Amino acid sequence: MSGNSLVLPIVLWGRTAPTHCISSLLVMDDLATIITGCHDGQICIWDMTSDLEISPRAMLFGHTASITCLSKASPCSDKQYIVSASESGEMCLWDVNDGRCIEFTKLACAHTGIQFYQFTIGTQREGRLLCNGHYPEILVVDATSLEVLYSLVSKISPDWISSMSIIHSHRTQEDTVVAVSVTGILKVWIITQDVNRMQDLDPVFEEESKPIYCGGCQSISFCTFTQLSLLVVCSKYWRVFDAGDYSLLCSVPSENDQSWTGGDFIAADKIIIWTEDGCSYIYKLPASCLPASEHFRTDVGKTAEGSIPPLVYSIADRTDKQLLICPPVTRFFYGRREPFHKLLVQGDSAGRLTLWSIPDTSPLQPLSTALQVSSTISLQEAFDKLAPLSAGIIDQLSVTPGSEEPIKVTASVYIPSQGRLVCGREDGSIILVPATQTAIVQLLQGEHMLRRGWPPHRTLRGHRNKVTCLLYPHQVSPRYDQRSLVSGGVDFSVIVWDIFTGEMKHVFCVHGGEITQILVPPENCSNRVQHCVCSVASDHSVGLLSLRERKCIMLASRHLFPIQAIKWRPCDDYLVVGCSDGSVYVWQMDTGALDRCVMGITAVEILNACDEVVPAAVDALSHPAVNLKQAMTRRSLAALKNMATHKLQTLATNLLAADNADKGNLQKYSNNSLVVQAMKTNLTDPDMHVLFFDVESVIIQLLTEEAQRPNPTLVSPETLQKAQGAADKGGSFLANKIFKQVKETMKETIKEHLLDEDEEEEEEMRREEKSKSLSLLEYNLTMDTAKLFMSCLHAWGLNGPLDEVCLSRLGMLKPHCPISFGLISRGGHMSLMLPTFKMALSTGRKLSLSEMVGKGTYGVSRAVTTQHLLSVISLANTLMGMTNATFVGEHMKKAPVRYAALSPRPGSGDITLKGQSAVETITKHHDVTMIV
Repeated sequence: MSGNSLVLPIVLWGRTAPTHCISSLLVMDDLATIITGCHDGQICIWDMTSDLEISPRAMLFGHTASITCLSKASPCSDKQYIVSASESGEMCLWDVNDGRCIEFTKLACAHTGIQFYQFTIGTQREGRLLCNGHYPEILVVDATSLEVLYSLVSKISPDWISSMSIIHSHRTQEDTVVAVSVTGILKVWIITQDVNRMQDLDPVFEEESKPIYCGGCQSISFCTFTQLSLLVVCSKYWRVFDAGDYSLLCSVPSENDQSWTGGDFIAADKIIIWTEDGCSYIYKLPASCLPASEHFRTDVGKTAEGSIPPLVYSIADRTDKQLLICPPVTRFFYGRREPFHKLLVQGDSAGRLTLWSIPDTSPLQPLSTALQVSSTISLQEAFDKLAPLSAGIIDQLSVTPGSEEPIKVTASVYIPSQGRLVCGREDGSIILVPATQTAIVQLLQGEHMLRRGWPPHRTLRGHRNKVTCLLYPHQVSPRYDQRSLVSGGVDFSVIVWDIFTGEMKHVFCVHGGEITQILVPPENCSNRVQHCVCSVASDHSVGLLSLRERKCIMLASRHLFPIQAIKWRPCDDYLVVGCSDGSVYVWQMDTGALDRCVMGITAVEILNACDEVVPAAVDALSHPAVNLKQAMTRRSLAALKNMATHKLQTLATNLLAADNADKGNLQKYSNNSLVVQAMKTNLTDPDMHVLFFDVESVIIQLLTEEAQRPNPTLVSPETLQKAQGAADKGGSFLANKIFKQVKETMKETIKEHLLDEDEEEEEEMRREEKSKSLSLLEYNLTMDTAKLFMSCLHAWGLNGPLDEVCLSRLGMLKPHCPISFGLISRGGHMSLMLPTFKMALSTGRKLSLSEMVGKGTYGVSRAVTTQHLLSVISLANTLMGMTNATFVGEHMKKAPVRYAALSPRPGSGDITLKGQSAVETITKHHDVTMIV
């Protein structure tokens, strides 16, 4: 799924909103968008109406650590860019309109504050980002390339900068950067146009350094109303300074042991200060702090601290007093253009945003009166308001009788070669289900909605509690048996399953905690270790479990802290374990002996040395998909057909060689046109699933299957000659072979597709039929993928007659809920629309579902629309160029056997066969519809 291929994500979020523990927030200048960053590294974009109604629109993925700060990165509203920084030194530049990542970089230092600064050189405007954080200078970064241009350095007592502010001077061409270091020293840098032209790394030294004794400074704000005052907020007091000579005007200590966390000017004579527990207080400044007053600066140098207590104007208290994991984040913003709201915005660890609109003129209120909340919403509340509710990947199989909530999916693995998805659930069961069919059920309307327990699935029961991780080792390395599926659970056990029969092969109970991870050792380990999987548990133990010998060959359990990293040194027979306290343990795999335990820089070097060991690259030419991709890239249809014919011969040879192999386990060529990826924003969340459609792979797959499909209806001399040549190359033989295989496995496959109605029937089927496969035939999988893809991308509701043609003639299905699309941008950064984005679409009036679906497909952003149009056009052209390609079953008579809907109907004893009656009675208990 990498490279420059066109990959479109579609998200199935499920009913549980992702965890969003807010760590920073930003309101854009037009007051129409709020951005929140969270401790898990995701960024959420919220839309805000002029009536201050908020709805979450999209979630941005790309950071690997907690978001420390957000800042705007463009001055104008038509091109809204923001920059985000994380604890691990990552910086990303995002386009707010469509969630695209425009640029990203990683520095060795972590930022805690970023300020956007714009200046003019001639007629050209340029943007800079001034960054401060866990380093002793201020870095000046280019706002478009994220390149460090130069730095503002301290000559006198350099230290970390805790907070800074930019003072723009309208009188001179000089702008001032005022910062307070962690030791309470105020620093001043002058930025002139000469400095702005600097592109080298020459440092700029401070103009002034003055101790103001503000240790533990939380924020520093410049009064834009008067341009003459500075507000410095520390945890135990706040102070106002003159912005000219930085002399102290007033100082107020906190009361009742409150810890201030920030503040800002809301008018020339009023400030707002907020506390660690989420309360906010508005103070009226004394006359000595007001430049318009005749008493301005009268008490400088004379006033004792706090001798003139400012008047408390009003309090904005937290709406709910629920216990929060971490302190809420509070910020003040005001509109630079319409609407001119003055907003106090607060985000907390429950993913809740709360807004207070602060009135400009209001009579003084007593202390007991709190300012009313203007608007509040959490992600979960937004999800709960949806109708229909946002779907999960296997919700139709997870709603138990008497319960409204489906059983949560806690672990997932997708197997592209078989087109099936394996989902472990909260109750310990594991569900095997065809991925395309379960996605069609969740997203699209059709007759499948009336069927109980559809799509066909199998349930594996063995874990006594939540399944925490799943691994299909054969997918990682072909050295493993393709039947083996490995699962780990909260019940301390690791279970090996036969994925085709559903049989439990072995249970490992070697750990003393829940299994957190299951890994595959690298290729060049010893022969014994190559047939193992590595399991990690919450009791800080690591095990090597041999799937071949059915026993644990090594258990490393002396680690004192949680395990954070597993690395390998296969040549030296070492397993390297990194723990959360920074210690590294080196174990010998064959003997199980602890070689050494190290800390500090040695531990870091050992982990880094493991990363340098790169396995030998796989020969690209040996992979058949590579030549196909080359043909596709050159846009050569002739080369593509030649490649498909060559692939046909290879497949025929494989069929001949596979006679001795187990039935139903024939070598299949890879099909990565659809990849289902489970994701979660936090370890405690249930899985949400992203369907990645690779348009190029779908087209290649369709053309390949078209080339290997015999077509007896062609009668012109040229086509007869071509058909004869194809027969000489073994095409007819292959068709017969496939048809035979279909007839042989039909009974098993149909029975396997039927719903296991109760536990007894499931056990009976498990005992009687040993080698059953859930996987559909490859071309059925590809056609289903194309059908799902085209049905999701069509702009339903925008053209009625066209919609009717799509439904009745083309066999497409209409979505029964707005579909959440995504956008993959630079470096794998991703923007995923939240299911609540439709709230933002219906501004002012109620939209119908069809309007919402159409606008949701082509009303998201220009980038998404471009990708959708390219995908629809290219896929539609491919389908039109194929013979017998249709989504309507009745038109598939000339194609090879293809299974259609297999639906159990209780009490029915008939079998309906459409087309040629190829098979006699298969089962007496179910009505089976098959198209030949």
